[in-house]
Amino acid sequence: MKIFHSLLFFLFPVVVFAGNPVENFVKSPMMESANISILFRDANTGQVLYQSRAKNVVTPASTMKLVTTATAFELLTPDARFETRLEIDGVIRKDSTLWGNLYIHGGGDPTLGSEKLGEKNFLGKWVSAVKAAGIKKINGRIIADESVFEQQVINPKWTWEDMGNYYAPGIHGISYLDNTFRLVFRSGKVGTTPEILRTEPPIPGLVIDNHLKSSTINFDNAYFYGAPNSLQRSIYGEIPANKNEFAVKGDIVNPGLLLVQDFSNCLADSGIVVGESPAIQSYPTAERKAIYAYLSPAMRDIVTETNVKSNNHFAEYVFKFIGTKVQPVATTNASLEIIRDYWKSKGLPVDQLFMYDGCGLSASDAVSANFLVELLMYMKSKSPYATDFYNSLPVTGGRGTLSNLLLNTPLQGKIHAKSGTIENVKCYAGYMELKNKTLVFALMVNHANGTSKAVTAKMEELLLQVARENQ
Repeated sequence: MKIFHSLLFFLFPVVVFAGNPVENFVKSPMMESANISILFRDANTGQVLYQSRAKNVVTPASTMKLVTTATAFELLTPDARFETRLEIDGVIRKDSTLWGNLYIHGGGDPTLGSEKLGEKNFLGKWVSAVKAAGIKKINGRIIADESVFEQQVINPKWTWEDMGNYYAPGIHGISYLDNTFRLVFRSGKVGTTPEILRTEPPIPGLVIDNHLKSSTINFDNAYFYGAPNSLQRSIYGEIPANKNEFAVKGDIVNPGLLLVQDFSNCLADSGIVVGESPAIQSYPTAERKAIYAYLSPAMRDIVTETNVKSNNHFAEYVFKFIGTKVQPVATTNASLEIIRDYWKSKGLPVDQLFMYDGCGLSASDAVSANFLVELLMYMKSKSPYATDFYNSLPVTGGRGTLSNLLLNTPLQGKIHAKSGTIENVKCYAGYMELKNKTLVFALMVNHANGTSKAVTAKMEELLLQVARENQ
């Protein structure tokens, strides 16, 4: 395929590239029944170079993250940081005993304990902060306050198939360990049920109904199913046979509770005794004093992780936090209203934006190529955060979800864009850097007549032809 791309670009300009490249793409047998929205514009002049059904709304998958992350930069700024506070509601007596409770007041930070980003030993800093406050004993309990976000932790537009899995975790006011646990199995012969060995980390009270089978496959094809806030999970599907250990990832049901349990253990290990069991609450209480404020990495780093790795977890936390701009307890509806109103105020065609979450996982999401190109044009030419936004995107043949796209072709390293891939959906939207111009584009295909690999190859051909015609 790598050689094929080079030949396409250099050896067959007449046969392969005759005619309008987008028209040829749309009329190809693979695309004749597909739902398509395509637009290429010159970034400097705004001229439309190619289009097909540009105002047609299609399922965007993770290209929806462009809307979320652009809005975050515009309304929160790249320098913004999430704040998690340690607070007390009692008094510290002369013997260094806190007569009251110690709260972890969540601020929607998705990086606490994350494998992707942030301070790995943050709990050690928290213990030091408690000691610095003069506390050697706590007569009350440690409470996780998740009141910054609404109690509906799963987006109502997500499907049952996704709930319970690591890529669709609950969005609580406190995130911990990427809201992800690993269930470790030992698999046997083909057709047998793998044995559950442990969870990492341990999840007290978690019950797994195991319907998994060992198979000849060499990848993870297992899916969790379970309701929000329920410790009952079922797992179906297949994993490779004859593995001493094989881990499958699922969502942590109560990340805030797990955090206060781990924090209590860290305090105990340091000699600070906690009198009562940890707890969790979803409503604020008055009369508290802050003793420490912990800040996340900068929003630019969180957005870069979101876009480069297409991190659903980070995307949903950023999306939900946007809702705090209008009310103290963030809701999905508040975030959606803010996003639509903001881009409407900038003149974007929000009638072509049907947004129901921040990451693009919802099958109800729909957006046009025209809207995404307008958004990208705005972020390039009008946003004060243009450079940060551009640098947050994957790069063809370079990094993130585009690392294998257009590898070893003239467009390697020349496209900064967000991809979107779910079943029967393949989309790309971003910037193509050519010798004398920059193109802003959205190339969106739903339900093409071909495999995901074949559709991707066809889209690569189109991108190469567009680049050749505009050099």
